[in-house]
Amino acid sequence: MLIYPGMTAQDMIGPQLLFSSLGNVDVHLVWKTREAVVSDTGVSILPTATLQECPRNLDILFVGGGLSGTWALMNDLEILGFLEDRGHRARYVTSVCTGSLVLGAAGLLRGYEAASYWAVRNLLPLLGARPVARRIVEDRNRITGGGVTAGLDFGLYLSARLRGETFARMQQLSIEYDPQPPFQAGSPESAGEAITAQVLEILAPELEAGRQAALEARRRLDER
Repeated sequence: MLIYPGMTAQDMIGPQLLFSSLGNVDVHLVWKTREAVVSDTGVSILPTATLQECPRNLDILFVGGGLSGTWALMNDLEILGFLEDRGHRARYVTSVCTGSLVLGAAGLLRGYEAASYWAVRNLLPLLGARPVARRIVEDRNRITGGGVTAGLDFGLYLSARLRGETFARMQQLSIEYDPQPPFQAGSPESAGEAITAQVLEILAPELEAGRQAALEARRRLDER
């Protein structure tokens, strides 16, 4: 599980909770160093392995998302090289939220359908992926989740792939995952035009920075 400065911790925490209870697994939280990584909300997370220490043959390669931290990662050649190397060997190549843009920047989603955070889903074609507006998208060995809270859905889905549906149902009960949000506003469609417009206005500077990062990644991929 790649972690990095400026990531959204929730993208990783949900899947990590479920992965760690699969049994007989080693979950690696990977970054360039073992120094604490600070999330976009100030949560410090300690890596358990560096890029060099991470095993080369992985069952699951995972990248969570964020905003400014993710844009920086999309053109970090050291990270992209690591993802490309591990991605070509991994049983499953996965992401939650804007993490799919990082996979795309590493050339790992060319020709694949993928999910992402709703406000940046339109950037996926720049990186060779086909955007799909679903909570979870599986295309061959690529499994991608939507934004932030989709991490729990994604984690349960992957648990079912690895351990079977009964096991995943037991996990769901053990964490009492029974979402009953107080509002129906978790997508642009359910939130409505007015709320969606307000959120897009707030996010506009970050979304433009993300678009520029995707364009730069596209130029780099085209030069290969």
